[in-house]
Amino acid sequence: MILVDTSVWIDFLNGVKSTHRKVLHELIENEEDICVAEIILTEILQGIRDDADFNKIKDYLLELPLYSPKGVDTYLRAAEIYRTCRRKGKTVRKTVDCIIASIAIENGLVLLHKDSDFGHIAACTALKLFRIG
Repeated sequence: MILVDTSVWIDFLNGVKSTHRKVLHELIENEEDICVAEIILTEILQGIRDDADFNKIKDYLLELPLYSPKGVDTYLRAAEIYRTCRRKGKTVRKTVDCIIASIAIENGLVLLHKDSDFGHIAACTALKLFRIG
């Protein structure tokens, strides 16, 4: 199962001509198993200004498998991810990325992203990244 990060959904929804948008489009067209985490759902939807677009995108995303944090353990793991990266000299800029990585790790998901934080996290943890190319 491929967890698609907000960074890729933003390109996809805005029609940005990027490799990541193209990959997500192909995954959808080929009916590959993609999913979102609740926190990614929030990040995507909070940026949509138009009500009609908001409802259309919300309805589409809610049809995908949705992953939730598994209680306090998810957040404790996220803190450990941040601390592990820092110890290894890697700076993770956003706490939310540690939470997303924690959800991916605990559910055995492969992350499709366009955010440098996840490369740092994967270098220090068991996070699996979708390889492009």
